[in-house]
Amino acid sequence: MSSIFTKIINGEIPSYKVAENDEFYAFLDINPNAKGHTLVVPKKEVNKLFDLEEDAYNSLMSYSRKIAIALEEAVPCKRIGMAVIGLEVPHVHVHLIPLQEMEDIQFNKKVKLEPQEFIKIAKAISNNL
Repeated sequence: MSSIFTKIINGEIPSYKVAENDEFYAFLDINPNAKGHTLVVPKKEVNKLFDLEEDAYNSLMSYSRKIAIALEEAVPCKRIGMAVIGLEVPHVHVHLIPLQEMEDIQFNKKVKLEPQEFIKIAKAISNNL
């Protein structure tokens, strides 16, 4: 059975897409820790980060860096935090989170955004790529 991220990549579930290429898909987290919280996932469904082939791992980090730089330009913050955790979805995913304070990286703090705000943020990030 496909993961929710594979369904998002395949267009079966809508998302606020930031960017994609042949290997990766970046989109806004719909339950964000902070405004602009972005997920970067490989299109190939792999459960654990270190199960990725070395080239795929390095490419994921490089692509995540590209997205993080665009995110930091689009959403004013002190820095972009990165986390690779998540046991809830068996599909590798990198969290890129704009940080104003350390608590922004904690996954017990969430912000609510309206659909129009998600669309505006996704477009702003995309425009910086």
